Amino acid sequence: MAAIKNILLSILIAMLLLSAIAVIYSKYQSRLLFIEIQKKEKQLDDYQVEWGRLQLELTTLTEENRIEIEARNRLMLTLPAQNKIVYIKP
Repeated sequence: MAAIKNILLSILIAMLLLSAIAVIYSKYQSRLLFIEIQKKEKQLDDYQVEWGRLQLELTTLTEENRIEIEARNRLMLTLPAQNKIVYIKP
């Protein structure tokens, strides 16, 4: 009878150790996943900042008077005098 108790006790201790190792491994995997989530959230924040910057740039580039400003500044173009403008009727 004592031998059976010792065998059962040994099995229970082995199961307890395996359970403890499984808990430790699970916690380790949980921490790895948490670190990965934190990295992805940082990446998402960076993408959102970039998206906002691109939206602002798009708004700037689509202004109606942008072509006129570029023509004046870069190409040094000016509007012709009123009497120099020729209108063509279709």
